[in-house]
Amino acid sequence: MSDRVLAGRTAVVTGGSRGIGRAVVERLTADGADVVFGYARDEEAAAEVLRAVAANAPAGAGRAHAVRVDLGEPDGADRLMAAAEEELGGLDILVNNAARGFTRASLAETDPAEFDAVLAVNTRAVFLTLRYAARRMRDGGRIVNISTLNTRRPVPGIAAYLASKGALEQLTEAAALELGPRGITANTVSPGPIETDLLRSVNPPQALETVAGMTPLRRLGQPADVADVVAFLVGPDGRWVSGQNLGATGGLR
Repeated sequence: MSDRVLAGRTAVVTGGSRGIGRAVVERLTADGADVVFGYARDEEAAAEVLRAVAANAPAGAGRAHAVRVDLGEPDGADRLMAAAEEELGGLDILVNNAARGFTRASLAETDPAEFDAVLAVNTRAVFLTLRYAARRMRDGGRIVNISTLNTRRPVPGIAAYLASKGALEQLTEAAALELGPRGITANTVSPGPIETDLLRSVNPPQALETVAGMTPLRRLGQPADVADVVAFLVGPDGRWVSGQNLGATGGLR
């Protein structure tokens, strides 16, 4: 933990009510940032994040504010960013964590409507938040987009998810190139198997045990493991890292 290295900084975190997103919100506020996070439906989960931030906040910690928004809607991302800027008074940090889950299906059986729905959240919303940040983020800002190890270690049955995250990684590259002259860094973090609701929803317990045994560290990752990588990238120690894809995988390749 740092000693409020993000004091005076403002951040937007998409998908911040659970899992990795929640861990990122808690870490950034602990480091001193004021954070607006988006959530899609679960008001109680969002309220729990706010309670946890308030209860655990050390002296000098930042505050958190929740905005309910469906990033799958055409104007959802823009509404979140505008609401965040109004609440925070400016934008220094953007963490794109929100992701739509998926139903395993072969290419032959993937419903085009499902493909569109996955890309709407996992790719189009990321494009829109980056577009907003390119216009409104303060110089010296930080962008982190959350991808997945599966773009480098693909498995069958998740074509739409792979396509959405592969596009996200290329959007990160574009942001790093175009916004670098303003001192803004942009990076991807690609988690391996992290113990989240999403991972549990698409894998039976036996499969999770097998995956944990495949990692050199012999465990599933925890959301805080990823949040700590994000905190490094958005903090002062990450100032010379841009256009990179960092694997938070426990050594799994």
